Amino acid sequence: MLKRKLTPVLLIATVLFYSCGNSKKLETANADNANLKIANSELTNKNASLQKEIDNLTASNKSVNDEFSKYKADCEESKQQLAALQAIFMDIHHSMEEVEKKLEAALADFNEKGVTVHEKDGLVYVNMEDNLLYKSGSSTMSEDGKKALGSVAAALNEYPNLKVYVVGNTDDVKFKKSNSDNLSLSTERANGVVRVLVGTYQVDPTRLVAAGKGKYAPVADNSTAEGRAKNRRTEIILNPDLVKLFESIHHQ
Repeated sequence: MLKRKLTPVLLIATVLFYSCGNSKKLETANADNANLKIANSELTNKNASLQKEIDNLTASNKSVNDEFSKYKADCEESKQQLAALQAIFMDIHHSMEEVEKKLEAALADFNEKGVTVHEKDGLVYVNMEDNLLYKSGSSTMSEDGKKALGSVAAALNEYPNLKVYVVGNTDDVKFKKSNSDNLSLSTERANGVVRVLVGTYQVDPTRLVAAGKGKYAPVADNSTAEGRAKNRRTEIILNPDLVKLFESIHHQ
């Protein structure tokens, strides 16, 4: 009888034991599940952060590629402009060589009268001593001077893209007229050359610039008669029109 009475008690204890064990397992499972949710949330946030970094890197890479493409296009354009500029400079160089040769040939008859032609730094210089163009102290041009300028004008009219600077120079001997000086005389002589080139030989006046340097640009020693004679001169300087040059590059 005692054994039968104990059986229900044992059964209840067993149930309670197993119920308690299952409750702990459930708590553990719930805790694990909560931890998994936290870990999943962290992983989701990290994944979103990584995706954002990937998006930023992709955008940055696209920007770099775009900048590189633009840089490459700019380099190609610069390369083409440089090639065009080099071609133009070569044309100018050849033109200046031709001008120098033509002027040398055209003015050969005036060499003994103090006319020289030379090239320096890409410019062509026609140097005329004043015993050809003017009498001492005068700004009235001689007939031989006008003839010599006709040869110069022929070359100028053949090459319309050349700019022309006419520069008068004197020695350092004080000018005798009280109402003038060497600087004024050199300027008026340069103006006289421009007047003949424009009025007699129809050179475009917009290409011409006249200036006087007086005694301030000597090429020889003013202490000798020979040196002073070399310093009393008019220079006609031919150079390319750089404004037109760069305009042509800009429009290519």
